[in-house]
Amino acid sequence: MPQVTLLGPGIAQLCATGFALALLLLSPFAAPAQQHFNGAKALEYARQYVSIGPRWPTSQNHQKAEAFLRSHFQHDQLEEDVFTASTPIGPVAMRNFIVRFPGKKDGAIVLATHYETNYWLKNINFVGANDGGSTTGLLLAIADQLRAQTAGGKKLDGYSVWLLFDDGEESIGSNWTDSDSLYGTRHLAAKWARDGTLSKIKAFILADMIGDKDLDIQRDSQSTAWLVDVVRQAVKKFGYERYFFKQPMNGLSDDHIPFVQRGVPSIDIIDLNYGPNNSYHHTDKDTMDKISAHSLTIDGDVFMETIRLIGQR
Repeated sequence: MPQVTLLGPGIAQLCATGFALALLLLSPFAAPAQQHFNGAKALEYARQYVSIGPRWPTSQNHQKAEAFLRSHFQHDQLEEDVFTASTPIGPVAMRNFIVRFPGKKDGAIVLATHYETNYWLKNINFVGANDGGSTTGLLLAIADQLRAQTAGGKKLDGYSVWLLFDDGEESIGSNWTDSDSLYGTRHLAAKWARDGTLSKIKAFILADMIGDKDLDIQRDSQSTAWLVDVVRQAVKKFGYERYFFKQPMNGLSDDHIPFVQRGVPSIDIIDLNYGPNNSYHHTDKDTMDKISAHSLTIDGDVFMETIRLIGQR
């Protein structure tokens, strides 16, 4: 058997004291545990929101969705941007919600999601758990974090952050066209161009369909190159490379396009690979069991780090 050397009580105590001292000296250099975004909270918000049911424009549930957002942000700097959209079914009242959290630097980062469901899917119980629901929950949880950072009149270290819940992203008719889609962001981009607000926006970041359990975010070809690089940097920090930008996405029409067309640095964070061969997209299979807290944690980590990195530019 191996030889065992027994130490006397004095020597043993000296060794123990030295070991404890070494731990004490080394402890400032120990890496703290990585803090992650609360994806479980985002999922719960999504669950509450999706429980409203289908929320197409003109429906009572759409009004309930508006009331849900209004109630959640009643103590924040909330703007309701009301407008009338010209649609294939005639004039339709729509409403964007903009929630502002002030920063120390002049300018703003806009994080956006649409919150309604498709009018033309109103007869199939399409609740849009991933498509509109997951990202609404995500931005609600991001708001909690920003609210905590600005409590007591404090300001964010970088730019202001504006959360945009835009209406009318989906087409009213079953065929998506440039004139029958993106109602909320087309209206808002034009409005902000007229009143000078557009020049204050440093980045427009769109979240769409990224609650998917099988997260696979594509690389949108129309997104601004430097913003893609910043998101890549945020992704690398957390080791999330396998979830981002493995496949290209070309010619996608989404809520960022009205801002892209006006020269605003913009990026679409989207997973348009939802279910086998995208078979859950715009169907009654887009339900809560298809999204996860894990995916929303990944999203939130990357969004919050992206905000921080842009604020340092």
